[in-house]
Amino acid sequence: MNQTSFLSKKELIALGIKKCGSNVKISRKASLYGVENISIGTNVRVDDFCILSGNITIGNNVHIAAYSALYGASEGIEIHDFANISSRVCIYAISDDFSGVSMTNPTVPDEYKLIFEKRVIIEKHVIIGSGTTILPGAKIAEGCAIGAMSLCKNSTMPWTIYAGIPAKKIKRRKKELLLLEQAYIASKKSHI
Repeated sequence: MNQTSFLSKKELIALGIKKCGSNVKISRKASLYGVENISIGTNVRVDDFCILSGNITIGNNVHIAAYSALYGASEGIEIHDFANISSRVCIYAISDDFSGVSMTNPTVPDEYKLIFEKRVIIEKHVIIGSGTTILPGAKIAEGCAIGAMSLCKNSTMPWTIYAGIPAKKIKRRKKELLLLEQAYIASKKSHI
């Protein structure tokens, strides 16, 4: 993608974004709703056809790949530093009740629905595989890797690999990347 494929910081500010760090690349083909509730750190990239809606806080050095959707609603989604959201991931901080005791979908007034909202937290160094769905209230702990096509409805343990429907613990994840993080941060400081 070339530079004109992304919104400039000036354009993001003109849209009314709550906070925007430096080196932010948001595709012109992404959709942002409720931009006044979206905060974005430094070195962030959001690719084509992503949807960011509601209360969303994105840290530094975060990538959100094509066709992913984040529905923060009022409870919100937090994505911490160095997280990677692969393509076609859906993260929901809000959901309708599907039991049949209430109606569903956004065309129906809220008084006829049971809506469940709970904050979603994606901690530092998390990688979420393609096609994964994360439901309201899940906290994906630091260093977790979630395998492709998984369903996360519960919180995870740090530095663990999960996969499946529902996502289950597979094995521990290595922490060598923390040394790389230190080297990366040191290299950034040496360029100042």
